[in-house]
This record gives sequence, structure tokens and C-alpha cells, in this order.
Amino acid sequence: MLSSFNFSQSLKKLLPQAQQKTFLLAASGGVDSMVLLDLCHQLQLNFEVAHVNYHLRNEDSKLDMQLVENWCSEKKIKFHLYEVSQKDNQPKNSIENWARDIRYRFFNKILIKNNIDFVITAHHLNDRLETFIINLSKASGLKGLKSIPEKTEKILRPLLDFSRQEIEDYAKQHQIIFREDYTNAENIYVRNKIRNQITPLLKELNKDFLENFKTSLEIIKDSKNFIDQQIDLVLETIKIPHDELLILNQTELALQTDFVKYEILNRFGMTSSTEIKKLITAEKGKIFFTHSHQFSVGRQEILVQELKEEIEVVEEFILETTIVSDAEILVSVPENFKNPFWEFDAEKIVLPLKLRPLKIGDVFSPKGMKGKKKVSKFLRDEKLSISDAAAVRVLVDAEDQILGVFPLRQSQHFIISDKTNQTLKLI
Repeated sequence: MLSSFNFSQSLKKLLPQAQQKTFLLAASGGVDSMVLLDLCHQLQLNFEVAHVNYHLRNEDSKLDMQLVENWCSEKKIKFHLYEVSQKDNQPKNSIENWARDIRYRFFNKILIKNNIDFVITAHHLNDRLETFIINLSKASGLKGLKSIPEKTEKILRPLLDFSRQEIEDYAKQHQIIFREDYTNAENIYVRNKIRNQITPLLKELNKDFLENFKTSLEIIKDSKNFIDQQIDLVLETIKIPHDELLILNQTELALQTDFVKYEILNRFGMTSSTEIKKLITAEKGKIFFTHSHQFSVGRQEILVQELKEEIEVVEEFILETTIVSDAEILVSVPENFKNPFWEFDAEKIVLPLKLRPLKIGDVFSPKGMKGKKKVSKFLRDEKLSISDAAAVRVLVDAEDQILGVFPLRQSQHFIISDKTNQTLKLI
């Protein structure tokens, strides 16, 4: 049963000093998030509220936004709004992933700007079951079967032990006003199909199914934690000592069982047994990518580097600019970087220039080639050494246009031509 006391105990388990922390509550206007707002308000937590209007349901989206905004206004709680526009490039497929990405980028910006400690979301036990079934269908291993975590570095989910029915009962008992999303009844998304078709069948088989599922998740979580401890010990034996880089001994890695190889490399986003086998047997110069990491193969070692979706300020190098004349701009390359002495058409570029690490999805038009190419594919084809791979950066302008993969290849779009009036030179 969901109550203010039970919720406070759940939150305390995740964060004993909750009363001394600040929070950002994610609120859609649905029953889950409006109950979350009420519970946090009852506990007198120090929180602000964030809402994203995706404009996917026309007037209904506007009413969702107004409900959350009015609630915050009545309670004198700071309200943050992000309204999706054309610049957010809504895809035809994977709407859920696109929406999640926008949502969490927005949350992260608020956390940083307002110095807030944690985001709290309204995910509940039924959400956990849906994620479990989705991950089960993808053969995602124990990590996936753990489903939605209760706590990550900056996110808390204190409602995960409570079912949707318990949340709805709480809303009814406390007369919580909320909005119903009519698309939840449409079986057009995988989650909706699980929610509307599979979950009712499972509860029909066993009325205590959700409680039993919760117990099973705890067993899976404990099992995974134990395995992780053992993998930590193995990982230490195959690391090649280095002050800053993570380098694995390819020969020692190859000697491990398939299960251990999977558990090690899965930490870096590698989930395919076929890709793992290719990496283990790859020759020097080969480069592999997952959604989160880059693997560069040396003679008998593998360099593992994280790909950054959000570039931290300390990892950006803003290059010093000197405007010599209307015809020439000079940009200084830091001494610790190899200078390719490129020249660009300055009128196509927005200053200042920056050097940053590779981001997932980076695409450019390599000089001397037709069409575009993913930077990850370009690097793979270059067959770089370990040291060269570690030194690669992407040269971008103020609008994040990729001017080149530094220091290997310029982008065709920005090279000088007979029509160039002002030249930008790297010095």
C-alpha cells in the first residue's frame, strides 16, 4: 500500500539525508507524476518541477502542461518548462528514445544551472516489469534483467516498489487531479502492448504476480552484484598499468570464458557475442565502436575510450583566434596537439573553433571523398595505432559544425576555393 510514510521509508532507503538535499521532480501530468508531486510536497522536501511539452497530442499536450504549471503556481514551487520545436528533429521511428533523450538533457541542464542534487522520477513497479520483458526479449543478460535501477548517480526512483494500482488508489483516496494520456490505450508501442496485453495475463495466472516479480528482481540484483565483484577481480588481472588510459591485455582477455568476456566488455556497451569474438581476434589497427565506447586494437592490447554525449568543459579546447585582416584569420593549436596546418574558408565558419572528443553520431564529409561518413567509420578505416587513436579530436566551430577529424582529415565543405575571400589558418 502506498502512503506518505511508506514513500518516505522508500526514499530514506535510497537517500538517508533526503531532507538536506535538493530535487528536481519530473512531472508529465499523469497519475504517477502527480502522486509523486503530492508525496514530496507532504514530506516538505526542497524541490523544483520540470515538464517537457512534446506537442505530440495537440490540445491534450497543452492541458498536461497547464495542469503541472498550475499545481506549481498554487504551491509556490519553481516550474521549469521545455517546449519541443522543429530544431529537436523528431524522428519517424524510435519516438520513445528521442523523447527520453530530450527529457534527460533538459533535466541535466537544470541540475547544473540550479545546483540541484537529484532528479526524482515517478517510475513504478509496472514500469519495471515492462522493462524486464523488453530486455528479456533482447537477450540483454543479468544487467538488463535487473530492469530499472532505483538509484543512479543523479536519479532517484522511490516509487519502484509500488504498483500502478497502488498509485491509482492513492490518487483516488487523496483526490489527486491528473491527466489521462489516451495514447496509453493504443497498442502502437511495445510498452503499451506489454501493459495492455501481457501484464493482465500474467496477473490472471497469479494474483500475486507483481509481488513475486519484485522478490525475483531482488534475487537477480544480488546475483548480479556478486558477479560484478568477481569480474572486478578478473578485470584487474588483465589491465595493462597506465596512469590515465584503460588498456586491456588482448591475450589475457582471450583466455577468459565466454561469460567472463561478455561481462567485462558489456560494461563498455558491447552486447553482441559476434562483435566480442571479432574484437578478441582483431589485428593491430582495427577500431570497434559501441554506443558508448571506442576500442582501438594494438599489438597485443586494446585501448578502451568512453564516447561523450555531453562534452565536459574540461575536455573542450577553445582555440585562440587572431583576426589579421579582412582576408586572413589565424587560429592557434595548443602545443600538446599535432598541428596539421589546415586552411578553411572563414566565411562558412562561426568562431570560435573548439577541439572536442568524438560524440556518438558525429558525421562529416572527408576531404577527397564524395558524400558523408560517420566519424566512427572513418576512424575504423584509418586503422590507427593505440597512441594515435587516443589523440584524435573533432574540430568544430561555435555551431558544432565538424571542420575535420583532428589531425587526420578536413571536411570537404570548409576547404578553400577560388571563391574564398577570407582564409582561416591553423598555426
